[in-house]
Amino acid sequence: MLSVAQVEARYGAIVALRDVSLTVEEGELVALVGSNGAGKSTTLAVVAGLHRPTGGTVNFEGTSLVGRAPEDVARLGISLVPENRGIFPTLTVAENLRLGAYLRRDGAAAVRQDLDGLFERFPVLGQRRDQQAGTLSGGEQQQLAIARALVGKPRLLMLDEPSLGLAPTLVDRVFELVGELHRSGVTILLVEQNVRRTLEVADRAYLLRTGRMEASGRPSDLRALVDIESVYLGGGPTTSTADAGPG
Repeated sequence: MLSVAQVEARYGAIVALRDVSLTVEEGELVALVGSNGAGKSTTLAVVAGLHRPTGGTVNFEGTSLVGRAPEDVARLGISLVPENRGIFPTLTVAENLRLGAYLRRDGAAAVRQDLDGLFERFPVLGQRRDQQAGTLSGGEQQQLAIARALVGKPRLLMLDEPSLGLAPTLVDRVFELVGELHRSGVTILLVEQNVRRTLEVADRAYLLRTGRMEASGRPSDLRALVDIESVYLGGGPTTSTADAGPG
């Protein structure tokens, strides 16, 4: 479904990504892990059209994404839930959700039906549908950001640090939700600070370090190949830089 090949990205003179490649197959939950500043969010920004790469290719279902505007990428079926959630604080929960459907062309009745389904999946949002989004708790705002992305009926859902800044009980809820979405058939590319929990839910994972791919494969293979905690925390060298499996 998604193919990122030999991508380089820069911020001025700073090289953020060097020769980064990854794939996501339909129905997979693929994780991208690494320390702060490794290039994880930049990778999602490149896919979403928010940052133009200086080299390499990005293809979604055979269509090149390089040079496309973010709204064009969204029309192809890719939704990004950004690290800062990106909700509109002065709008209500319901208004935020309706904005998630702005690219849909299947009619108001279909959107209302999907909103009702989301209120069932996210009961707290149903209870607060007329409440300003800025007055929600951090965990509630994260649920709103994910729900708003789902309103657009994405073929690929990209989540950037969904558990960042949340209390432990809310972190549990976020990972439960990610698992539920995956089991329901949603294809997910997940960037997360919580490496251990991420590797518990992912089908495959990629390890980024200072803008380069360090390893890839099944979570169990990555744990066997490299010192995940050392790499994530920016510590010493890994035991291997080999590919742990397909992808």
